[in-house]
Amino acid sequence: MNQKRTIFYLLLLTVTVISCNQPEKSARTPKQYSSEELRNNVAIQAAGISTNDSIILVSNNVSGIFNVQEINVNDTSAKVLTNSTKESNFAIDYLPDGNHFLYTSDKGGDENSHLFVASKTDTIVKDITPWAGSSNSFFGWTDDKKGIYILSNNRDKKFFDLWKISISDWKPTLIYQNNTGDEPGAISKDERYIALTKPITTDKNELYLLDLVSKKKLPISNVSEATWSAQGFERDNSSFYYLTNDSSDYTYLVKYDMAKNSRTRLYETKWNIDGFYLSKSGKYHTLFINEDGKNKVLLFEHATNKLIDFPKIKDGDILGLVYSDSEKNILLTVGSSTSPSNLYLYNTESKNLKQLTKTLNSTIDEKDLVKAEVIRFKSFDGKEIPAIYYKPLQADKEHKVPALVYAHGGPGGQSRLGFSNSIQFLVNHGYAVIMVNNRGSSGYGKAFYKLDNKDHGNGDLKDFIWGKKWLAEQDYVDSNSIGIIGGSYGGNIVLNALTLHPDEFKVGVDMFGVANWLRTLKSIPPYWEAFRKALYDELGDPNTIDSVRLKTISPVYNYQKIKKPLIVFQGVNDVRVLKAESDEIVAGVKKNGVPVEYVLFPDEGHGFVKKENLIATDNKTLAFLQKYLNPKK
Repeated sequence: MNQKRTIFYLLLLTVTVISCNQPEKSARTPKQYSSEELRNNVAIQAAGISTNDSIILVSNNVSGIFNVQEINVNDTSAKVLTNSTKESNFAIDYLPDGNHFLYTSDKGGDENSHLFVASKTDTIVKDITPWAGSSNSFFGWTDDKKGIYILSNNRDKKFFDLWKISISDWKPTLIYQNNTGDEPGAISKDERYIALTKPITTDKNELYLLDLVSKKKLPISNVSEATWSAQGFERDNSSFYYLTNDSSDYTYLVKYDMAKNSRTRLYETKWNIDGFYLSKSGKYHTLFINEDGKNKVLLFEHATNKLIDFPKIKDGDILGLVYSDSEKNILLTVGSSTSPSNLYLYNTESKNLKQLTKTLNSTIDEKDLVKAEVIRFKSFDGKEIPAIYYKPLQADKEHKVPALVYAHGGPGGQSRLGFSNSIQFLVNHGYAVIMVNNRGSSGYGKAFYKLDNKDHGNGDLKDFIWGKKWLAEQDYVDSNSIGIIGGSYGGNIVLNALTLHPDEFKVGVDMFGVANWLRTLKSIPPYWEAFRKALYDELGDPNTIDSVRLKTISPVYNYQKIKKPLIVFQGVNDVRVLKAESDEIVAGVKKNGVPVEYVLFPDEGHGFVKKENLIATDNKTLAFLQKYLNPKK
């Protein structure tokens, strides 16, 4: 179960809206690919650029799990830097000497991540956060790059403190001790100010500036029901930047003048602004706008706030960027619905754009994959619901296809127009997939986001049922062969669909879904303490009368109603949705005499990252669907 927050990054493309009346393209049977072939694509994440702009640091899963590599900008050759065979390693950045690098790793998905420093020339690795049972994350560099900031819950498992670690001796110094759940969001270059946020509800938080000299807290937020997110400081502390949806349905960018205590709206539009990023010396800034399930990225000359032309990449969705310290280059992560993300380097002086990677398996023809489209349908109450839709190339009136309704994680997540191996695998094998952004999803404004509060298992679930009805109306879909699939909160949607509306879907595919809200809300990880009250405000407090409703929408108490085949996937090390959740729902369905399959991964947590496990999930899902949803006639 993911925290209900907008955590997505970015994209580019015009919105394509289709409807039932859109003319059909000529159907054709594409070449069908195995999961092994599709998973032989490369998943890649950009991390850092060397001080001389000549090499970049990345993580990718070429080895089967994520390891750290570097790529030479000149000839795009790659060099392996870590060779883990058990735990995934995720790159953070180079050290200034260019010979060492930082990365993070946990154990089997337990989310107790540690930070490590390693050398490019030897095998020595140092854990710089060697505190057992702690969760640690990188928070940025000091301005002189002689130290790094980290967040750690080593002192108190419930709260994250802000530390500075010197890279000369790796000794930590406490900068801010978090005793109240006020979470650091940004720190000024001179370490005088820290921006702190305090969750109140999932729709409201507070934002403060803490002066570490005077020890005074200056409130930036007000009492209205709004969210506030720190984005950063000017180098001279003249201004502070934040995002908010105060008095608006969408988040916008605000510049706060520290001396005058005045505010200026710098940019707003009728979509959420998800991020504001300043280059190291403040020459440029970029905005990421969540525009209908994809990203629109804008580049500005920071001093003048003048918009600068940004490279156009055909069908490209910019998912993230990294500025080089020199500000001469911007490393872009670019993907689409038919290709895994690739890395590009954009030179701000020459305007040259260079592709550094090719992540799509060379044996796969991209034309055999399906471009996702944005559609909208009316739900039970007339509310318009957005969705991401994949129509199989082989589908037409004469060749009706089975279909799946997909539920994203959350509550408050969002399905996006990005690449998914698992979705493309199912669509390539002839399954239509509609990824419903139900009421309560992020990305569509404050009012839409709030619609599922204390209404889970009702309005949100009905949006998926009406998504199924939209599918059934398409003349190329077999209306008798529609299932539902999802993970985490989406897995709970799957289980609730089978229990509360047992005749709607023919099968269910549940990936680590919540089966017992009472247990899950009582056993959330300790480091979610600051967010606990907000989570209870949205879903319900299991220690109050809310427990009655929570029990009603907990599938484990309604398993007797399940009469359709079910497959369940679960990571043994999951700390968000415990293994017991899946154990109990599987045991219950077995009592019903209903076909149920259970797949456990002993080396995974909340979500699967190891390639062999992802392949197993794909293949077992397809076999299950071919047996129960779309058996050969």
